[in-house]
Amino acid sequence: MNDVMKAPGVRAGLAEAGEQRLGWIRSRMRSLAAIRTEFAESRPFDGLTIGVALHSEPKTAVLLETLAAGGAHVVGTGNHGSTQDDIVAALERNGIELFGHRDETLDEHRRNLERTIDRKPDILLDNGADLAAIVADRGLADTIVGGTEETTSGGFRLREEYAGRIPFPVIVINDSPLKAIAENRHAVGQSAVESFMRITNLQVPGRRFAVAGYGWCGRGVAQYLRALGGKVAVVEVDELKAFEAAFDGYRVGSLGELAGWADVVITATGRPGVVTEKVFDLFEDGVVLANIGHFPWEIDVPALRSHAVRSTTVATAIEELELPSGRRVVLLADGRMYNLAGTAPKGNSIESMDLGFTLQARSLERVATGTDSLVAGPQRVPDDIERAVARQTLALLNSAD
Repeated sequence: MNDVMKAPGVRAGLAEAGEQRLGWIRSRMRSLAAIRTEFAESRPFDGLTIGVALHSEPKTAVLLETLAAGGAHVVGTGNHGSTQDDIVAALERNGIELFGHRDETLDEHRRNLERTIDRKPDILLDNGADLAAIVADRGLADTIVGGTEETTSGGFRLREEYAGRIPFPVIVINDSPLKAIAENRHAVGQSAVESFMRITNLQVPGRRFAVAGYGWCGRGVAQYLRALGGKVAVVEVDELKAFEAAFDGYRVGSLGELAGWADVVITATGRPGVVTEKVFDLFEDGVVLANIGHFPWEIDVPALRSHAVRSTTVATAIEELELPSGRRVVLLADGRMYNLAGTAPKGNSIESMDLGFTLQARSLERVATGTDSLVAGPQRVPDDIERAVARQTLALLNSAD
């Protein structure tokens, strides 16, 4: 963090601004509000440190406040490019320590992840398996009671790259059907389309979109684009998901087949190397590339920039790259998750995150108080938690009728 950001007057101003924003968010996260009251009495995290790697934005802040109310010492960092400085400053007032700032470099972000582990957390609240990877690589896994993982990308890493190296239970929140439906399909779908329009000021109706990935997030992005009049095609390597996309009425093809057709390509796979230099010369002039997946690895940005003969920042979060052929490629938010790293980031809807973070809070409570009921390694949210959260959410929905 630079010296200006550290100045007491600047920090106080940021904290005030963050607190004003948090007031509105808290008022709409009714499920977490009920849990916060409960946790203040039951104190499931007394004496425990929770290490966090999660987007530092207002809805996340409400979750962290809920954990702190339950007795947790919360310390951690945001994700690269999505930290909101006013929210970090507001949380500092409540004893929650988050490292990092909006404009930090990738190296600074990695150091902040290391700093989080250096605080010797008992429980991990992870996003992309970044903290679990450090714990495994440094031989510290035996010091961890358990944790949660928020994303599909992190679930892949735990089950593939770090298979057999995580001896503690990790509840993968993104395996939850509740989260898949409410947050991944509907909230990411809505957020991806809204953020595309806000960042680019381009219309959706009549524009041709290729959505790479037809998991829950890809389904949602395709659905909401089509609902607003977009012409949508799907790129999917899994035959069954491609079959589903075709029967849902979408054109289905490889990226090579669709590159020359698409006005916009949005990646939503959770996997690296989706848009590579193999297709750069197939794109039409002016194509927009955007990523909604957790890691900025789905679009090979370094290769794209090295392939370009000229790069121009034309607006905040919009970079135009000219290829040797003279055609232009427009990149949003450096290939990062553009609904959180783009202009005036909002992320997913408040209500969807209330549900997702309720699953988080209950899963972390289970890790803290009932590890005997869990197994080592990545696993889905326990069924009784799923059903209790479903009942609670339905009750809240019905109370609004």
